[in-house]
Amino acid sequence: MSALPPPPPQWVIDLNSTPASKPKNLSIPDPPGYTAALSSKQRSQSSKTAVRKAPTTEEMDTLKMKKAWELAIAPAKQLPMNAIGTLCANSHLYLGMYMTGNTLQIFSIFMVFTLFKTPVIAVLSLQRVFAPFETPGTSGRLIGVKIVYVLMNMLMLGLGIWKVNQMGLLPTTRSDWLAWEGERTWSERAVPRQWL
Repeated sequence: MSALPPPPPQWVIDLNSTPASKPKNLSIPDPPGYTAALSSKQRSQSSKTAVRKAPTTEEMDTLKMKKAWELAIAPAKQLPMNAIGTLCANSHLYLGMYMTGNTLQIFSIFMVFTLFKTPVIAVLSLQRVFAPFETPGTSGRLIGVKIVYVLMNMLMLGLGIWKVNQMGLLPTTRSDWLAWEGERTWSERAVPRQWL
């Protein structure tokens, strides 16, 4: 007579069997994101009530204005990163930036070029950027958003000008204009002219 195989462990039985419905404890809420299994009747009722109504034009205009403001403030969100990059050392390699200083390098030149190019292109493409938000209800309100967008880009351009000045590329000192300075005429001399 052969021996019967041992019974499977309890975890195998639990894995293969369907879970028993647990009693609902009212003191413990379901975790976020949990959806209990619905019966077919409940599913049909929820699908009928889940039909979303179309938003009104006022709601769409409000949503478009919120998105337009987010777009207008976006250059200001890039300003701290660019300021840290230009303050540290003009390099896209932020880890070693503190070592290079305000010297002229390929990285600093590229960064300053980007600080000038990005705001100019953004201002030139102003109408195209805000075209998706233009509706008869938002056209008047978008003027302020566009002004803020231009101002934020001018801040970025100002950061580029400041960085170029820090690198010594702007002629802001007297020594930068020595080629155009004339010879001084002396009103008095300590020695006679013949000795010179």
